[in-house]
Amino acid sequence: MTEDAVELLGLVAGLLTTASFLPQVVKVLREKNTAGISLGMYAAFTVGVALWLVYGLLLGRPAIIVPNLVTLLLAGLVLVLKLRHG
Repeated sequence: MTEDAVELLGLVAGLLTTASFLPQVVKVLREKNTAGISLGMYAAFTVGVALWLVYGLLLGRPAIIVPNLVTLLLAGLVLVLKLRHG
């Protein structure tokens, strides 16, 4: 595989994993109900995604940077809503 093909593979994988997160975000935004969401899990997940973003930035790899930036924003939003609405 060429380097471009590998990068494209990573971008598609990142797009799919980030898109899979959207239904949860939409549900939380609509219902303002976070009772079924684990604060510990979302906190750990958000920190983990932030670290993946830093890793991608250090490597300069868009396939790591872009999906993790979007996921960090979405997970951060859910985490803030969890903190606000319990």
